[in-house]
Parts: sequence; structure tokens; C-alpha cells
Amino acid sequence: MDVIRIVWGSATGPTAMAAYDAALADAGIENYNLVTVSSVIPAGATVETVGTAPDLGPIGDRLTVVQAHASLEGQGTAAASLSWAREGSDGPGLFYEFGDAVDRETAQRRALGGLEAGQSLREWDFEAPSVRTESVTGERGVWAGVVVAAVYGESESMF
Repeated sequence: MDVIRIVWGSATGPTAMAAYDAALADAGIENYNLVTVSSVIPAGATVETVGTAPDLGPIGDRLTVVQAHASLEGQGTAAASLSWAREGSDGPGLFYEFGDAVDRETAQRRALGGLEAGQSLREWDFEAPSVRTESVTGERGVWAGVVVAAVYGESESMF
């Protein structure tokens, strides 16, 4: 089974989309067409926290992700948090994501709360959760964006 890489980034820009794109660039996944999936970790997958993605294939390919992202115009803080837990070291698991114009602690608490709710729906023997939370501080007159993503494997051709 392939590896799932946890990556993250934050940035600013003149629009919400520009800030989001720059945050994706900071995470190393800006040149792919992201396909967001629900939050199940397949049994046998390896989850690695890497920060910035390596080269995952040709520009423009499809890349499967679970992502938490947030943007903010002007002053304040935006945070994104991705939490996960698995049944054993290589069993199935769940990701839960949260992103909004909130502080890091709130984003992390909400991602972990969602994960706990998802765990209660399954009869799996989950190990202790992991979480990655990033935030960005906005400035007057610009947009700020932040992303934390679980990137599934390598990219695949769109055609």
C-alpha cells in the first residue's frame, strides 16, 4: 500500500484563492488537480508527517487528498487542523479536518472532536490520535490562507 503524506503550508495573497494557492505551494502540492475524498485511511497505508510534499508526478495530474484549509481577509488568525487515528499501526483509520478563522487551539480541539465523533460510529480499536495544526496571521489589506493535507500516494494522469 502507498504512503499518505501529511503536508502543510501558509501564505498571503491579494485574494482568497491566491492565498490558498500560495499555501498549497508552501506545502508542495500547488501543481496538481486536487481531488478531495472523505476521511478513511485504508488498512496497510503508511502515514508520514513530512511538511512539504516531494515530487509526486507530472504537473496537472490528479492528486487525492483530505484537506483542512482556511482563509481570512485582513487582520486576525486562520487555522487548519487535521487529526487522525488508526486501528493498530497498519489497520484502517480516519482523518478529520477543520479550518476556519479561529485560533490554533480552537481548530485543533474541533478537529479532534470530529475525530472522536467518527470513532464512535465504528467498532474499531483505535490507537491514540495524532494531529497537525497550522495557523496564519492576516494583515490589513491582504488575504491569508493555510492548509494541512493528507496526500494519498502519487499523482495520476487526468486522461
